[in-house]
Formats: sequence, C-alpha cells, structure tokens
Amino acid sequence: MKITPLFSLLIPFCGICFGQVKESRKVSTEVCIYGGTASGVMAAIAAKKEGAEVVLVEPSRWLGGMTGGGINYLDWGKGNTVGGSTYKILTEGLEELKRGHSGHAVIGIGNKEYRERFKQTVEDFGIPVIYEHRLGQVRLENAVIDSPTRQKPISLGEVTDGKAKGGSIRAIILDHAPVDQTGCPVPEPKKRQAVRISAKVFIDCSYEGDLLGMSGVGYTWGRESKEHYGESLGGVRPSLWVHDIDPYIQIGKPLSGLIPFVQDRKMGPEGSADSLTMGYCFRYEFDYNGRGIPIPKPTDYDPAEFELFRRAFRGKVDIFSSRKMRSLGKISEQKRKPFVGGTNLNRNLMTSTVYGCNQNYPNGDWSSRSRIWKFHQEFLSKMVHFAITDSSIPEELKLKARKLTFKRGPFDETGGWPHQFYVREARRMVSSYVITQKDLEGATNPPHCIGLASYGVDDWSYATVVEDGKVALQGGEFSILYLDEGKYNGSYKIPYESIVPKIEECDNLLVPVCVSASHIAMTSIRMEPVWMNLGESAGVAGAMAVRKGIPVQEISYASLERKLLELGQILDRITGQKDRLHRWKSQHEWDREKPGYEWVYPLIDENGDGKLSDEEYQKFQRFKQKHKDWERALRNA
Repeated sequence: MKITPLFSLLIPFCGICFGQVKESRKVSTEVCIYGGTASGVMAAIAAKKEGAEVVLVEPSRWLGGMTGGGINYLDWGKGNTVGGSTYKILTEGLEELKRGHSGHAVIGIGNKEYRERFKQTVEDFGIPVIYEHRLGQVRLENAVIDSPTRQKPISLGEVTDGKAKGGSIRAIILDHAPVDQTGCPVPEPKKRQAVRISAKVFIDCSYEGDLLGMSGVGYTWGRESKEHYGESLGGVRPSLWVHDIDPYIQIGKPLSGLIPFVQDRKMGPEGSADSLTMGYCFRYEFDYNGRGIPIPKPTDYDPAEFELFRRAFRGKVDIFSSRKMRSLGKISEQKRKPFVGGTNLNRNLMTSTVYGCNQNYPNGDWSSRSRIWKFHQEFLSKMVHFAITDSSIPEELKLKARKLTFKRGPFDETGGWPHQFYVREARRMVSSYVITQKDLEGATNPPHCIGLASYGVDDWSYATVVEDGKVALQGGEFSILYLDEGKYNGSYKIPYESIVPKIEECDNLLVPVCVSASHIAMTSIRMEPVWMNLGESAGVAGAMAVRKGIPVQEISYASLERKLLELGQILDRITGQKDRLHRWKSQHEWDREKPGYEWVYPLIDENGDGKLSDEEYQKFQRFKQKHKDWERALRNA
C-alpha cells in the first residue's frame, strides 16, 4: 500500500485515523474494500491471504456490521451450507454445534465479543482500516460521480441519464464523517474529499451499496412486480393486519388529515411494483429489571404524536400479536402479551419501528439516512416515555416500561444504543445473472457457484397505511418460507455472475452484499453468514484479478473454485437429507433461547424424557394453530 503524503497518525495493523488532517491524502493499493461489515472483513482477509495489498474502509468506528452490532442470534438457514472461514469465525468459542444444524437462529458469542474478534483478526493480518470515512465521490475513468446514477427503481421504468459510460473505477474519494456519540451517522461530513484511494479492484461490502450506486452499474431497490421476473410472490402483497383504529385526526373525517405514523400512500394492486423496502430497526439488548443503562428521556416529546397507539390501547386492539406465513398460503398467528419496545421487529404495530418510514433510505443521501436512523432511536425513547406517562396505558405495562433499560456490556461505548442500524435490504445490483424465486424453488442450477444460501423467504411489513377507513400494515407475512419442497433442503447456489457487474458497465468491481437478485430472492439471501461467505469468495476473486491484470469478469472459475474448496467453502446443494423440525435438544437449550417460556417445555415434552421429539413438537405447533390464546389453553390443558 502506498500512501502520499504520510498520514498524520498511523495505528499499526489496526486503523488509520484521519481526524487531524488538513488536506486530502492519497492512498494507493491493490484491493480496496468499502464497508467493514462482517462480509467486508472476510473479503479483506481473503484478499490478504491471496497476497494482495488491501485497504478496508469503514464509515463507523467498528467492524462487523450487524454481526456484533445487534445480531447475536445468527440466522444461518442450514448450518451445513456455511463453509470457508465464516463457520470458524462465527462458532469458535461456542458449545459444540452440529455442523448440519437446521435452526434458523443460533446464539453467538456476544455482540461485543464479535466486534473484538473481527478487530483482532484484521490486526493479526496487518490490514489497515480507515475508520469514520464514507464515500463522497467515485472516479470512473475520466468522470467524477458524486450522486447515485438512478433516481427510481428499474422496475418503475426510469431511463438513466447516462452519468457513467462504463470502464474501470480509478479511485474513490472519502469524506471524513465521524459518527455521533450513539453511533449514528452525521448528516454532513466534517471534511469533504479528505482521502482519495486508488486501487486495481474495489469490493463494495456496504449494506447500502453506495459504491455500486455511484459506479455506473445497473441497480435497483424496492419490490419488482410479479411479472418482472415471473415470481408468484413478487410485488405488492395483501395487508397483514387491518386494525379497527380510525386513522384520521378528527375521527371519521378524512379531510382532517392523518394521525402521526400513518402514511398518506395509496398502495398499488396486488403484484405490482413499488419502491418500498421492508422495515429496518435496531437489534436492542435490554435489561428488563431496571439495572441497566437508562434509556434517555426524549427532549421533544409530544403526546399527540402517539395518538395511534393511544387509540389502540383505549379500543383494546391487539397490536402485539404476530402473524407470519411459514407454509405457502397459510398465515398463523402468535398471541403475545402487551409489551413496549422489542429487541427485533414484530409483525404488528407494536414494534421498534414505524413500517414505511425508511422508504427514502436505500437510495438516499446521508442527510436523509441520518434522519431515519435518528428517528428510530427517538421512537424508542418516546414510546417508553409514552408507556410510562400516558393515561391509556395499563398500570402493569407502565411498571414494565419503568424497568426497561439497556443491558450493560454489549454497547456501553454508545450509551447502550446499538451502533449499527439493521438495514435488511437496500440497493440490489442488476447483472448478467439475477437470482430470483426460481432459484429458491430449486428450479435452476446456475454454473460458477461461489457459495450457498439456505434461508426461506423472509420479509417484514412495508408501510402503515389507510385501508377501508382503518389502519393497515402492508405486506410482510413471509417468515422463513421454503419453496423447494425439500428437494435441496432449502439450499440454492449463488453464482459468480451475481456478484460482478456486466463487463461493459464496470470491470473492476465486486458486490457480495447488494448482489444481483430480485427483492423476493434478497429476503432470503440477506443473512450474515451468507454475506460473509460471499465476501470471502469476492476477496479471493479480487486478488486473482489483480494478479492476472484482468477484469474481474474474466478470472478462471476453475482456479477460483479450487481455491474456495481449499478454504472449505461449500459449493454443492444439500440433497437427500431430512431436517429435524426443531433445534432444541434439551430444556437447557430451550430455556436459553426462549426466556419467559421456560414453563412450556415440560408441558410439551409429553413422555418426560427431557428430549423434544419431532412428533411432540408437531403436536405443539398444531395446538398453537388450534387455540388462539394458546398460552392460556396450554396452562389449563
């Protein structure tokens, strides 16, 4: 790596801090990875192992993205589809984990511990990291691009303005933009054009796909219509909930306007395209006994802002239970007692976000993203304050809200706030191979596999709108919905062509996170272990292209495949294997993953042998479907 002139401060093996620079600095390297997500870390390590000079850029102060930034329950899909270095780095230090496990979420070593592991691993490989700098401009041949090359998703028919004509990315120019004390990105950078990085190959491992968006490569976001790729699940879906809550400021009077959090948006017909993205959130870690870090009181709380929830409580509307579709065409309902906040999203109104508030995030600038990020933080603070102070809230729930604090340990540096926003899906590249619902159905067999995915279709609601004079949550019913009827045990191939652009658009960019996929396919691909596998594969491929001096599209797949297999990557789909229907081998495992439901296990372990058989688990699932209030029914059974 060549640096001209010298940096004001160089931290050996760990990071490069530009906080004190007064003029732009120039960096020259072979492989530049933008985005220190878990995928970015894997890409950097893989390229370094292949002998390439590497620089890793991370807009925040931390490595790992959501792995260590909120996700400790890792969504694997099927454990025996995760290979390479990914499996080792995620599981080392855990209790023995069967490689073929089928649990969709397995508890990890801890958020703080994952951050430390990624940082230490990068240090061990001597990979320099540029922290707190984000993309400002892209130099593509002789053109300088400083904004996204699209304004609407491809599925909505926009014709691009020809900002970019293809070729190679020569350099990226970074703005110095330190995050705030909670980890939230700032609206405006502290210094523009602070660092210029020239490289032979660039790898975009950001969740947002910002380098992709300014490279002249085809990309999209939102939901394609069902006709676009011939996907039966595509496009606008039916509302998941239609609550008997009047959405208007003056009840029954549409002309009075909408109450806060209800969006003035008319949904298209079922199956049509739109620009909406499934809900984002923070993955909080709470202490429910009041012993943690206090959740800050809001500084600008307005009781009128929470009229939607006030009407729900006063009308005794169930905004807590969750609905989901795990079998095609069958929606089940999970009853839940009243709660405030939530460590993850809930498929209902009471959750840690307002569905639809993130519409402008995927293709937005950092001013827009910062507002959306901060809105989610303020929403939690205000919701807790609402629960404590509002007369509509039952006393039992007020007591719970008073005791709700951030757990000490995982995010002390940011006052308990997770430093990573859970951007489940943003931009998606459109390349020569687009992964679609057909791949998830097992109807394809693409060549040049560089990794497997094995999660079902899994999305969250897209908007909070008016439907028939009531408040509706739009779509979001899919939950680990498998489509291949067991043919490949839910596994499918990710081809190399889906992480590289069309050669005529850009010849030195790899995109292992915002891959070329339809929205439906991305709801499955978007799991951290998958992105880590693809990051490692991209790192190897990028180093190969540098060594040969050729476009990334022209590397030898035979050579790449051999290297990936040597790393332990799994490239063949799973066949002829029968999964267990659940992952709990003992009550200890059940209790660890289902706090508050410890009482359930002895009741469904009917023969009392301490082990939950598939038959017992199936009977329990049928019981829940039969009884709307299954908890009460089970206690009284």
